[in-house]
Amino acid sequence: STHDARNKSLGLWVSYQRTLYKKNALSSDRIQQLNSIGFIWDPIEYAWNKSFDQLCALKVQNGHCTVSTYDELSKSLGNWVHKQRVLHKKNTLSSNHIKQLDSLGFIWNFSDKSKAKENYRAEIMSWEQRFDELCAFKAQKRHCHVS
Repeated sequence: STHDARNKSLGLWVSYQRTLYKKNALSSDRIQQLNSIGFIWDPIEYAWNKSFDQLCALKVQNGHCTVSTYDELSKSLGNWVHKQRVLHKKNTLSSNHIKQLDSLGFIWNFSDKSKAKENYRAEIMSWEQRFDELCAFKAQKRHCHVS
């Protein structure tokens, strides 16, 4: 359809703007115009930061960075976390990303016993808190069916 062709053409234009920007060949006026609408200059870095922000929120909520790939709600974040470990093991993860993840107490290798124990304690504490919440819910509603 013409709509798809138009989007493809726009996508090529957007990609070209990013290329010009990287080559310092885009005027400051155009950069300012694109910035004013929230233009994303590096979509890969943008996506990484979005996932990192989700991991930060999980750490605040649960006290650890352990993410399940089996839970449907956290599956994509769990896959992202796994990918970071793989990239780290292959030495292809940027030092900046390593520093950011380290700042959260990220566990790179679960055979690191001290961090794993620390993480396990945080997980247990979080489980206990959730269990207490469930008990309070049951006391109020007289059932455990939480949806």
